[in-house]
Amino acid sequence: MTAILAIGGTDSSGGAGLTRDTAMAAEFGVTVRPVVTAVTVQTDAAVLAIHPSTPQAVADQAQAALAALPAPAAAKIGMLGSAAAASAVDAALPREMPIVLDPVLKASSGGRLMAADGFGALLQRAALVTPNLAELEVLSGSTGSIEAQSAHLLAQGVRAVLVKGGHGTGAESIDVLFTAGGAATSFAAARLPGSKRGTGCSLATAIACCLTRGETLPEACRLGKAAVRRWLGR
Repeated sequence: MTAILAIGGTDSSGGAGLTRDTAMAAEFGVTVRPVVTAVTVQTDAAVLAIHPSTPQAVADQAQAALAALPAPAAAKIGMLGSAAAASAVDAALPREMPIVLDPVLKASSGGRLMAADGFGALLQRAALVTPNLAELEVLSGSTGSIEAQSAHLLAQGVRAVLVKGGHGTGAESIDVLFTAGGAATSFAAARLPGSKRGTGCSLATAIACCLTRGETLPEACRLGKAAVRRWLGR
């Protein structure tokens, strides 16, 4: 069985974080090696408390997970919580490992989870960074079109950006993939009524699973969006 590293927080409500990563990976027949960066006390409405793991605990978990067989073929990174945790993850992961980074800055229920400048070298190392519209603006430090904001990140050395359109408006939810030196690729689907927590976790995990199968980045994004749509439609 194929395995991935899933690096992030636990969510006591079960709506997001490592619980959601594990559920989505199972749909692809992939097992998860979890690395817990924080224990969050959450409901669907609020973040009540955050109990972060120490950077050493994060590093130790990552090393143990990497030693497990089958060895993880990719990493999905969600909530990190601090620059120190990001640095520990950066040092622990093999340089050749594909990384999908969901740059979690705050929870869906509103609690702040990470400073915008805390990701360090992981932003440049990741095969893909998957911000929503609000995260893109914060990470790029600029306003304007998503094209301009993504170009700002790519100019800083980010390899590829998938801008998620779930928080946008209109009849369609459109995600757009930007890569250095490449044309933008759009992935559109009819916007579904209602919402669920954990969509960002699900999408990044699905893409990481697809990358372990050798899919190209655009195809992994397309398949990942389709998987999240199936889940949202249940």
